[in-house]
Amino acid sequence: MKPHNYAVAPAPKINHRANRLLAALEPDDFAALEPHLHGVCLQQDQVLYETGDPLRYACFPHDTVVSLVAVLKDGRSAEMAVYGREGALGLVSAVTAVQSFGRYIVQATGTASRIEMERLHEVIAQRPKVRQLVLRFSEAMMARVLQNVACNAVHSVEARACRWILSMHDRLDRDAVPLTHEFLADMLGVQRSTVSSITRSLQEAGFIKQGRGVITVTDRAGLEGASCECYGAVRSSFERLLPHTYGNTPTTDQRQQRRCS
Repeated sequence: MKPHNYAVAPAPKINHRANRLLAALEPDDFAALEPHLHGVCLQQDQVLYETGDPLRYACFPHDTVVSLVAVLKDGRSAEMAVYGREGALGLVSAVTAVQSFGRYIVQATGTASRIEMERLHEVIAQRPKVRQLVLRFSEAMMARVLQNVACNAVHSVEARACRWILSMHDRLDRDAVPLTHEFLADMLGVQRSTVSSITRSLQEAGFIKQGRGVITVTDRAGLEGASCECYGAVRSSFERLLPHTYGNTPTTDQRQQRRCS
């Protein structure tokens, strides 16, 4: 893995509002943040923070995905949360903590907007609507984490794998999701051989197609059917608290309508 010094390449020509939280801000509130936002390029497998690292920046993904992973003493790991264009990593910590809860690792290469945590604190303190948005996002993330706890305790690895692939598919504007068996095994907290067996089964069912470092979603409706209820529960929480977050992500029915039109 790449060093976790947050040494990211600049990406000056970007649209900060490609992130849906930033897009949801009213013009005056966005104007308060914009001078402090800087575009960056994040690389797949890059570690942004390790557990206990001071959080220097909050990061608003555009077309990249970042996971927050718990790393155990024996080296095993499991995903705690995932961040894409619907949210921001470090945003919850902006009001609750100054250290990383776990390892933040980039799942897909792409761009993001980042802001120094100190500047973000200032804007949150000065702009009530920004503070309200942060609190709603924090509530949605708490609901996601608690649902994941229940999911990991009672649902099969195959159902959880489907949920995880769907969550990646929601955040990327393409059916080909950059994903290795090793990475998926780390996120699910299982052996690589278990993931290989599951993805082979999903491919035989026609839900996905495997490639080198890529899983292509070929039947989203099938994946949703094979997933557990937690995928829908988490998505519903975000749609209720932050209606804009999935506003441009079509449901299966909408995708089918587009194919038929």
